[in-house]
Amino acid sequence: MIQFQRFTLSNGLKVLVHEDKSTPMAVVNVLYDVGARDENPEQTGFAHLFEHLMFGGSINIPDYDDPLQNAGGENNAYTTNDLTNYYCQLPAENIETAFWLESDRMLSLAFSKKSLDVQRKVVCEEFKEHYINKPYGDVWHIMRELAYKNHPYRWMTIGKELSHVENAQLEDVKNFFFKHYTPLNAILVVAGNVELEKVKELAEKWFGDIPSGEKYQRQLPPESTQHEARRMTVHKKVPMNAIYKTWHMCARLDEEYHATDLLSDILGGGASSRLYQSLVKEQQLFANISCYHFGSMDRGLFTIEGQLIEGVNIQDAENAIEVELDKVRNHHIDIRELQKVQNKTESVMAFEDMSVMNRAGSLAYYELLGDGEIMNTEFKKYQDVNVKDIHQMALTILTPENSNTLWYLAEK
Repeated sequence: MIQFQRFTLSNGLKVLVHEDKSTPMAVVNVLYDVGARDENPEQTGFAHLFEHLMFGGSINIPDYDDPLQNAGGENNAYTTNDLTNYYCQLPAENIETAFWLESDRMLSLAFSKKSLDVQRKVVCEEFKEHYINKPYGDVWHIMRELAYKNHPYRWMTIGKELSHVENAQLEDVKNFFFKHYTPLNAILVVAGNVELEKVKELAEKWFGDIPSGEKYQRQLPPESTQHEARRMTVHKKVPMNAIYKTWHMCARLDEEYHATDLLSDILGGGASSRLYQSLVKEQQLFANISCYHFGSMDRGLFTIEGQLIEGVNIQDAENAIEVELDKVRNHHIDIRELQKVQNKTESVMAFEDMSVMNRAGSLAYYELLGDGEIMNTEFKKYQDVNVKDIHQMALTILTPENSNTLWYLAEK
């Protein structure tokens, strides 16, 4: 059980405190309820651009990294389609430095043309390096456009087009900031060698005066139910042919989520999974194959991807995947196979929660889902899944009319 306490400042900032006296360190984690799904379709990539801009200087602090490093700290951040998370870890006696830094950039960024120019260039280079010039780098640009027609999951966190970030203006960036980066839209988690009363004092001192902002009301276009299979073939300069197949699945808070998650592990979660054992080890059709999903807050994509052994016919490879899918659609899995993936999930969750930084991040995430306490009940939901649930998910999700298939072929 992860023990924590919670309070809310008058400006609406939620604060969770997890005390752990076994470490000399403290973690300050600020999660903002904004991701790529909240962007204007004509101005994508902004949430990720902000991940960079937030380190480019705030209204009273020209440089974020130096003061933190001087206090013995380290920091990082990540953006998804659903959220943006900033976290730093430092010796507990220097924790006020983190409060000072995080509160100042929540109050306001510096918004200089120079900072925007620098970070825009960094993001554009990242876009080119990882998504344009890298082998298979554009797969998810293509697949999201194929699978989603309405919902903003149809573009990646980096942005839909390079031009959107290239053309980002200071005024656009300011508007995005003051809409989303507010106390009402944030969750602050403080964890490690800390005390509740001290955290209350520091939170009030550094965050209490920041204007609350308006709570962003999310009204996203829902994705229509898919009624026919979609297929696409592309030819690119890559070393091996590859297959990507996706199916629409439930949202993160839906009841079927845990069974769906376990089904992905059974099919393609590592070297002992069904797809790997059959198609890589036994039939030697694929060099590697996996099954996964992104745990999206809204309805997400259940994914199988595999890179073929040279000389294997791609239709034969896809047919072999379908044979394995038929097995989970037509038969109940063995109880021991389910227990194996449940045990693996338990060990992964336990390992993740070993570090105070991960515990802080998990608490923030579960609070975003509705209640940090979910962190303590989550594994019970995996334990409650039975073989009938797995079978039902296979029948519900893995239908031809719900599928999107991308053949990604090496240019001859």
